[in-house]
Amino acid sequence: MEHPIRIMAPAAALLVSGVLTAGCAAPEPLPEVTQGARPTSAPSTAGPQASKDAKAAAPSGASLGGPGTACALPVSFALAEKWKAEAVEDPENPEFAALTRQGPATVRCEVDAKPAGHIGYLRVWTAGKGPARAALEGFMKAEEKATAVTYRETKAGALPATEVTYTVANELVGDPKDERAFAVATPKGTVIVHLGGLDTAEHRAMLPAYELAKSTAKAL
Repeated sequence: MEHPIRIMAPAAALLVSGVLTAGCAAPEPLPEVTQGARPTSAPSTAGPQASKDAKAAAPSGASLGGPGTACALPVSFALAEKWKAEAVEDPENPEFAALTRQGPATVRCEVDAKPAGHIGYLRVWTAGKGPARAALEGFMKAEEKATAVTYRETKAGALPATEVTYTVANELVGDPKDERAFAVATPKGTVIVHLGGLDTAEHRAMLPAYELAKSTAKAL
């Protein structure tokens, strides 16, 4: 098992690989809603291919979260083919709190996209019992560089969920990059599944894997 610092390795290390994708674009926003309000549609600012990728699910590979899988979680979901999951070692260690904590959430598992040819991860975080939206908002408040933050109420499998899209500064290429996450509340606590990526192009290329995780989520 690798050191938990690996999960937040400096972005500059990615330059060593020589793998950079160009063409960052504006994020595809989710419709803004307030607590208790019905979601409304919002016009897409992304291209046709980005919209198509966001709705498509990747071919299913292994599962995650259940007994015998790489990470014990309050939920299970399917992983995209070739994506590799690994539990974060000793996430409660206060020495690594700056790396393993974000707001109310602690990172438990990361799913590496490199075996599938992408630069990025799905990271799974857990928080205490309570509304999914409250946990996700607390998670986002700790992301100081986030802009264009948009929430909506949705479904993860059959579970009620809250989803957020936002952009963060990309120090590698100078343009903002897209990120997103969804949160579900379970009797064992709240789970947040986050997708980042090297840049917006990589993020959008990995959206099918994210959609697969969201569409197959089940409480355990």
